[in-house]
Amino acid sequence: MTARGRRSWIAVTLAAAVVLAVAVVIAECWSGIGDSEISEAGWFAMGFGIAVTLTLGIGLMSLVFFSNRQGYDETARRDPR
Repeated sequence: MTARGRRSWIAVTLAAAVVLAVAVVIAECWSGIGDSEISEAGWFAMGFGIAVTLTLGIGLMSLVFFSNRQGYDETARRDPR
């Protein structure tokens, strides 16, 4: 594995750890509020919604970058001449 690939994996792992840590802190703060209880189904629904939203966002952004690199956007531009 190259140094660049290793740095990429380290960055991804670090980002995932930060997201997980923030999620744990938010969950602890939320349960410490008191009267606001979320059922198991509510936690599942929230997690599922977050996962679907992230998947959709990542997928659409990947399509934008792929389209830009392949030059598909160039045919839509018109010369202002």
